Amino acid sequence: MMQDAKIEHKIQSSVSKVECYVCGKGLAEGHSVSAKTLANGIVLFCNVHYSIQ
Repeated sequence: MMQDAKIEHKIQSSVSKVECYVCGKGLAEGHSVSAKTLANGIVLFCNVHYSIQ
């Protein structure tokens, strides 16, 4: 396999703190966090607030 070393590939990424959209708690406080798609986008909820949304 050969690769053309002259081609430049730019990769962008971002990170966000994993915390509940409602209470702000996350893994550091011992909660599990799940993502849910809402009308305003994807938001994260802790195990306490996920079931009520």
